[in-house]
Amino acid sequence: MATKLLTGTALALSVVALAACTSSNAVRTSANTAIIQTSAAPVCGGTGAAKVAQQQAAIETIKAGYDRYIIMDARSANNIGVMQTPGKFQTTGTLSGGVYNGTTTYQPGMPIVYGSHDQAFAIRMFRNSEPGAGQAIPARDILGPKWQEKVKAGVNTCAS
Repeated sequence: MATKLLTGTALALSVVALAACTSSNAVRTSANTAIIQTSAAPVCGGTGAAKVAQQQAAIETIKAGYDRYIIMDARSANNIGVMQTPGKFQTTGTLSGGVYNGTTTYQPGMPIVYGSHDQAFAIRMFRNSEPGAGQAIPARDILGPKWQEKVKAGVNTCAS
């Protein structure tokens, strides 16, 4: 019973952690280029950060009036760390015949995971009719059938 409760609690915490685990921004560097920067929580991993950055690149492409994009350059960073919180010692013992026999056990504290997975893309955007567009990624395909909703709301989770 306790295991099921702990498993359910861990699952609920994971869902909450994924609910808003990323942030992205875009910097327009010219009429048809931009830099996309995404930061994702540790639970998302580097792959989750890249997935969100890809979706953000598609969103920015559509918002700028273009249809497709090419990733011209990419950078990533893993700034994740784990810190152990203080634990506690517990000593128990017995006294028998003037001799004390004691045992001390240490229970470590909870680990705290901190930091982020970061991803940056430099993109060049194309309209369907432009030379080179055939090699570019269709932005709407990346966002899927509900692309209008994603363009409006943005992407703030690595679970989508």
